[in-house]
Amino acid sequence: MGRDALDIEAYTVAPGSKVDLGKWDPDDDGGMEKGKQAEKMLAKYLERLFELQERLYAEGSRALLVILQAMDTGGKDGTIKRVFTGVNPTGCRVTSFKAPSQEELAHDFLWRIRNAVPRYGEIGIFNRSQYEDVLIVRVHELVPEKIWRRRYDRINHFERDLVESGIQILKFFLHISKDEQKQRLEARLADKTKLWKFNVGDLAERKRWNAYQKAYADALSKCSTDWAPWIVVPANRKWFRDLVVARAIVDKLESMNPQPRQPEADLSGITVE
Repeated sequence: MGRDALDIEAYTVAPGSKVDLGKWDPDDDGGMEKGKQAEKMLAKYLERLFELQERLYAEGSRALLVILQAMDTGGKDGTIKRVFTGVNPTGCRVTSFKAPSQEELAHDFLWRIRNAVPRYGEIGIFNRSQYEDVLIVRVHELVPEKIWRRRYDRINHFERDLVESGIQILKFFLHISKDEQKQRLEARLADKTKLWKFNVGDLAERKRWNAYQKAYADALSKCSTDWAPWIVVPANRKWFRDLVVARAIVDKLESMNPQPRQPEADLSGITVE
């Protein structure tokens, strides 16, 4: 895809760098404006995503894992709905990680993650992920600090193993402001069709905003690697959020350059009667 004004590198966490989320502007719009031009850009990205997904599925020997993390109301569901609206569902699988079940708690924290890794040919999408075990587990003190601190290295090794086995990874942190979260929670309360999305527990989590910001900053700092860097997506403006995510996915798939596998038999002489 030809280059345009949207530069994903500007939102990528350099491996080894220390993240201060206060320096990442959730209102950033890349100098662009909402409107027909932005809609045209997104349509171009989504059309290309469909083409590349078809090729990845036809190739069948590699996969792409897309990880979405965010504060409550950060837009994970909306991003999935908007960016993947036109892909072939046969080659795309979404996994939402809620509170672990008793079965999952009886295993290592990566067990349920391994079971959801995309098959070759697929794009797998994680709505929340292994990072919950260095985020909510840390903020709520569900395990001792010495345990969750060891998990950064374990996650990095796990992701490196995936990449080396042919599963590329894109990790997005959808970055919203505390004021934007307030507006989105209020909007849910005011809209009867969205009341089902409102969770009273979100208010308790909101009180832990600073603790979560610190936990996210550490996860982004410690787990942005050469093989699986983090992308901090300015997400106050939903239209720009979608542009950044779609463009990054297209760039990754183009770098993979999937090619449909060759037929097992010579089909040159076959005719259909």
